[in-house]
Amino acid sequence: MSATPATLFFDMDGTLIDSEPGIVGGIVHTFDRLGQMLPSMDQLRGWIGPPLRDSFHERFDGDEAMVEQALALYRERYDAVGWTEHSVFPGIAEVIPALRAAGHRLAVVTSKNERFARRIVEHLPFGGCFEEVVGASDDGARRFKPDLVAEALRRTHLAPADCIMIGDRRMDIEGARAHGLRSIGVLWGFGDEAELTRAGADVLAKQPGDLLTLV
Repeated sequence: MSATPATLFFDMDGTLIDSEPGIVGGIVHTFDRLGQMLPSMDQLRGWIGPPLRDSFHERFDGDEAMVEQALALYRERYDAVGWTEHSVFPGIAEVIPALRAAGHRLAVVTSKNERFARRIVEHLPFGGCFEEVVGASDDGARRFKPDLVAEALRRTHLAPADCIMIGDRRMDIEGARAHGLRSIGVLWGFGDEAELTRAGADVLAKQPGDLLTLV
């Protein structure tokens, strides 16, 4: 562990929580309401991590009206119940307070809508360990990881060298590299070792407890 504890930027979906039930449930609801053919479950798991707006955009061939309708339907269900449909990954509830106790500042940096991300963090038993939650803006203007990391650096008034990005998908690693942050790829989420290695993760964590010695 470094002499001066780094500030840790945590991705949410696939890193802190297993949010597959709420996200996939919302997408299934959306396609059902739109009368559209549902993507395969393998495809849907690939939608966890990237901005949902872009996944809908690709699926509906750039039809902006359809994209906005899909987002509205998804958010309607997510606001009602989807945000509760998740579980904390084993070990995370112990590791997060331990990192905070070791002197690390912690923040959540996620492509999830910031309103929903804040609500989830507020209801996590260890949510008070995070001093900031940075998520996507309602209009989608801020949704890509490089922009989210930039916003996190702005809000925390920190230099990239003082921070580490921790996440399970290539977007997390790419967001870190865009600003010169160190990065830790985690292997308990929705990405895999090959994806994270190709993206350029500085190191990989096989289980949450590994973070205690890798930061």
